[in-house]
Amino acid sequence: MTQRSTLRFRVGLLGEGIGQSLTPAMHVMEGRRLGLDYSYELFDIAGETLDDQGLESFVRGLAAAGFAGLNVTHPYKQRVLSFIDGLSRDARSIGAANLLVFGDDGVTGHNTDWTGFSSSFMSRLRHAPRRSVLQLGSGGAGAATAYALLRLGVESLVISDLDPMRARNLVDRYAPMFLGQTIRMASGDLDGEWSEFDGVVHATPTGMAMHPGLPLEPSRLSPQAWIAEIVYRPVETELVRAGRSSGRDVIDGSMMAVGQAIDSLRILTGMEPDQARVRADLLALLEAEEAAATE
Repeated sequence: MTQRSTLRFRVGLLGEGIGQSLTPAMHVMEGRRLGLDYSYELFDIAGETLDDQGLESFVRGLAAAGFAGLNVTHPYKQRVLSFIDGLSRDARSIGAANLLVFGDDGVTGHNTDWTGFSSSFMSRLRHAPRRSVLQLGSGGAGAATAYALLRLGVESLVISDLDPMRARNLVDRYAPMFLGQTIRMASGDLDGEWSEFDGVVHATPTGMAMHPGLPLEPSRLSPQAWIAEIVYRPVETELVRAGRSSGRDVIDGSMMAVGQAIDSLRILTGMEPDQARVRADLLALLEAEEAAATE
């Protein structure tokens, strides 16, 4: 990271439909506790209003204006790859960047989606078995969690998605990168396989406030199987609640969200954020959001 002459950091988030994002508040609170003059701006721009040339001009304009970097979310994570000047190895492997850092070498892309999930997994399930894992979902978040699982040494990763072509594309992307491991699409309804999985990662919208529901019945898994959720609004999804009530080890989605924020802050500032502190901030923000919604 290029050393900056001051402790002032101006950062932004680019995406579509991000008006309710809690990322700015998490960044600003922790940045200021680290002794930084830290500001964070939202750029909520519909994807169809920016063509590729317009997107590049917008991003480079922020760099010229003195921004330290930019978090990127849907629908821009893949599109920014066409013009940025550098890309981390992992972002290149995943095919998406959710963090752009502006420095003397231009615009460099990183991916903290996978590291956010990886760190959350290791903080809670470091010693959990992970020989065979089922992942539900293969969209943008699923691409990051699948990559993290393979980097964590999962021997056999099974991808289940309602869109078979999307699952196939993910399998085809990662299989050549992890030759000593197996990644494959789920076959049918997985009858006879459920009890063989050491754990399940849920990476679909099911369980969000606007998409309630239970994506799988934990009783189908072996009693020892762990569950990792990426949905964090609400933190206690139906899956998290069902998993915990059955006595399983469960990671809720707040852990990945916190990991993403921490890793972005670290890359941008070169300083070490406090995980417990940032998670407490996120939980407090979510609690306030829920209280406001019931008023």
